[in-house]
Amino acid sequence: MYFAALLARTEDGWQASEPDLDNVETLADLSELARAAGDEDETVLVFIEQEDAWFGVVRVDGEDDPRIYVSDAAAAARSSYGEILLTDEVLGRDPQDLDDLVDLDGTEDGDTEDDEGAVAGLSEDHVPVGPLGETDLLADLGMSTKELLALSGDGALTGEALGEIAEALGCADVLEAVR
Repeated sequence: MYFAALLARTEDGWQASEPDLDNVETLADLSELARAAGDEDETVLVFIEQEDAWFGVVRVDGEDDPRIYVSDAAAAARSSYGEILLTDEVLGRDPQDLDDLVDLDGTEDGDTEDDEGAVAGLSEDHVPVGPLGETDLLADLGMSTKELLALSGDGALTGEALGEIAEALGCADVLEAVR
């Protein structure tokens, strides 16, 4: 089960809405959805969680590139919405380096395809377990890196994490209104 919310920081305080993610296939789509929720240079946060598995926060400030934090990259990699957040940049990959590893037959150097056509070596194994992304993306809004990372550790309940983030940012009431 997924939950998503858009939180726009306006002159009058935070405003929350529940986005329709049906047509969101890329980070660019998600960023445009966030920009549409706020005015020109306002900060908009996208909260996404998969119950008891992982949560992600995407911060969009005007036309700047989105900033991303994911509580557990390996868990998010197994999720269609998580895959949107796990860009090459977030994973610390250079797309050109990946292109160099793949031969024209679609396999990595020295790898072969298995019986089902999957390429050995190109899997979730390349995604680290645990938090990934910009741990300081909420620092200027009231949540320190240390506090954010504490919500991402073993045994953390993702459903409660977004509530704690919203509490630290002063927008718990508006988040609860869309839950």
